[in-house]
Amino acid sequence: MAGDDLLGGGDPEQEADVERARIAHALIADLRGLPPAEVPGALCRTCLALLPEVSGLSVSVLGGGSTGVVLCASDDVAARLAEIQFTLGEGPCREAARLHAPVFATNLPRAADRRRWPLFSIQAAKAGVEAVFSLPLASAGSALGTLDLYRATQGSLSADRLRTAMLVADAVTLAVIALEQASPDPEGVVTWLAGAESDREEVHQATGMIMMQLGVSAEEALLRLRARAFAQGRTAMEVARAIVDRSMDLRDD
Repeated sequence: MAGDDLLGGGDPEQEADVERARIAHALIADLRGLPPAEVPGALCRTCLALLPEVSGLSVSVLGGGSTGVVLCASDDVAARLAEIQFTLGEGPCREAARLHAPVFATNLPRAADRRRWPLFSIQAAKAGVEAVFSLPLASAGSALGTLDLYRATQGSLSADRLRTAMLVADAVTLAVIALEQASPDPEGVVTWLAGAESDREEVHQATGMIMMQLGVSAEEALLRLRARAFAQGRTAMEVARAIVDRSMDLRDD
């Protein structure tokens, strides 16, 4: 009814679209024109400003199979959480991407969450994290990556903040696409995305080297890379770089 609109009772979907557009505009405005090296940091700062209830966040993209890479992180803890999920092959961001749906763990020390992700929960606790919230970055029906939030204390996000977080995840996807399309310089803002692909390629290259050295399948080679990373308390990316530059050889195992 018209009277409902006058009283402020608008269409919730329309209001969500307006808010999504506002957030996407804020992200794009903050990123446009920046040197490529500054784009990831600016992306995380803008997202964090929109989500004051969280301690930190990261944005990751997922490739084929089990590969993935952190595009940006607001701090060292957020970066570590993202990398260890890739290294361990478990955690809320992996599940959010697989399910194409948000995955929340509001109390990681709780037994239920420890059973759900036994290795990730231990590593998160060591990093001082007690709650995580992973939201898929969806495009054309598939998860391109995740927006991963963490808190140093237990507890859920408020209803308003949760709604904003989901709109931010939508806007991050839209902003990256818009920046790619709008950049007049082929060496412009998309360079940081190319850099992420380069990092992921190091894992592919290391996996191939392990396959040749040990005569194993790609799946087993990646598992061995992850096992070495976990045993040494390093990330898969760090171990991959050591294998590629030949400062590490898994044939020594």
